[in-house]
Amino acid sequence: MEIEHFATQKLFILISTIMSWAKSKPPDPEDPEIAFTDEDYRRRKAHPNFTDHINAEKLILKLGKTNKRKFSTYIVASGHQYGAGEGVLHYFFKIGWLSETPAIPVFGDGNNFIPTIHILDLAAVLQNVADHRPKSHYILAVDSSMHTLQELVKCISKNVGPGKIEKIPTENAFLSKDLTQMHLDMLLVNLRMESGLVKESFNIKWVAQEGLVENIEQIVKEYKQSRGLLSLKIFVHGPPGVGKSTIAEELCKHYKLHHIKSKDVISEAIANLEEIVAPKELDADNVGEEGEGDDGEEEEQGENVEEAQELLDAVKENMEQNAGQLDDEYILKFMKDKLKSMPCRNQGYVLDGFPETYEQANDLFNLESEDEQGAKSKIPKYDTLITPEFVISLTASDEFLINRIINLPESVVAGTHYTQDQFLQALNLFRELNTDDKTVLNYFDEIEIHPQFIDVAKLEDPENRFIVKEIIKEIGEPRNYGLTDEEKEELERQAAEERLVKEAQEKAEQERKEAEERAERMANWEEWNKHLEEVKRQEQELLEAQSVPLRNYLMRNVMPTLMQGINECCRIRPDDPVDFLVRTLHHIS
Repeated sequence: MEIEHFATQKLFILISTIMSWAKSKPPDPEDPEIAFTDEDYRRRKAHPNFTDHINAEKLILKLGKTNKRKFSTYIVASGHQYGAGEGVLHYFFKIGWLSETPAIPVFGDGNNFIPTIHILDLAAVLQNVADHRPKSHYILAVDSSMHTLQELVKCISKNVGPGKIEKIPTENAFLSKDLTQMHLDMLLVNLRMESGLVKESFNIKWVAQEGLVENIEQIVKEYKQSRGLLSLKIFVHGPPGVGKSTIAEELCKHYKLHHIKSKDVISEAIANLEEIVAPKELDADNVGEEGEGDDGEEEEQGENVEEAQELLDAVKENMEQNAGQLDDEYILKFMKDKLKSMPCRNQGYVLDGFPETYEQANDLFNLESEDEQGAKSKIPKYDTLITPEFVISLTASDEFLINRIINLPESVVAGTHYTQDQFLQALNLFRELNTDDKTVLNYFDEIEIHPQFIDVAKLEDPENRFIVKEIIKEIGEPRNYGLTDEEKEELERQAAEERLVKEAQEKAEQERKEAEERAERMANWEEWNKHLEEVKRQEQELLEAQSVPLRNYLMRNVMPTLMQGINECCRIRPDDPVDFLVRTLHHIS
């Protein structure tokens, strides 16, 4: 509508999608490996759910042809975009990063080819179109990769998630609220595409020409930065009984971190080793799923089994010799492996009470490299990937801790290290390890991660609210995904329930008060009535008592004369009895 009023030529670039090609017949039916190129655009056929896209493409191309002097138009059909926002692939990045499932889902057989392009490379294509005005007005913007859905998801899982994938029926994908119909259509597209124009004619400084798989490290880095997903690593230090585990749990809930206790890590590591060495029955379905040509993986698994068996034997022997305890050598190995695991690298962790000594901290976090040997630097080299960013030291006097443990119920103490002998022994050991110059806190001071000290006795509160508040103030905001819709609904539901409970309690309290007041009023009323009756009775008795002398006087002095006058009145029966009686009494008196 505005074309007629253009004073100078306008350039219009429509960014479309390869989904407008999704139902196209292969260029060569006899050779399915031959890819579509830019020149095939006239024969393209859109996915049924993307007809609006192909109609828009056709309209823009038509306007460009009919008004060449005033309106120059281009179509850039983009592969599925990734990088920074990750676009349609974000679903896999998110569930991998959250570490909530043992495997990342692949919908269908996963053998469909998905054309892709990094968002910055797409921007470079658009810049080239704007600068050079190519002859062809339809441009495919895809990188040179030819990856299947399975390859893409496997790569994401390995570098962000649990490292495993799981093939699930396509219809199960609809169970996820994070996937729309458009997402699924895009993930199930099967197209081999090459862009000769972009590759040969455009001057592009590629960010990811070989695709997502070959550039995954950079892609993961961009993904975390763009979404503010940074790991948070905290070490909680303090004497036994100070509340490390309780506070660590609260921090884990608030920041969505992993609670790392050495005892749990050892148990988990031994269980994992036992699972690796346990004989496994071959599952025909699994073999078929993985496909052929995985000899290298099988050999690697065989080596892993041997290594796991050796380590498991050594660990069990060591525990037998040390009355169930494990040497630092093995504890440090298991702890280091745990801190390097993907969940800890993604979200982060709260390290609960371990390491306990300078040597353990140095061995756990030390970055081993040959060039530092003989170096004069006093600052130890440490591995930033696993070393805590925040060190919280909870402090309290022996007297305070002993009183706290003494006051614990027997049901809580039973079977724990809080029994009197064990607790005092553990407390003495902690004090011994934290009096020298080379303590675990000294290590963190040396690498300039200075501990935050919190006196638990000063902030004593039953639910550690003030202590956790202090720590959160120091650490700052969470660095992960916000609450999901389900979590928000759950929190709202809990808040509503709490509100209803509170209202019910307030109503019950109000009714109780009113009932008490009513009962008190009734009791007061009864008491008042009783008191009134008593007063009346006493008044009656008083009146009766006061009337006795008068009655006696009347009976003695008045009544005989009165009776005599009345008798006389009855005898004579005068016309005016009252006047007669008065005169008679006056005469008698």
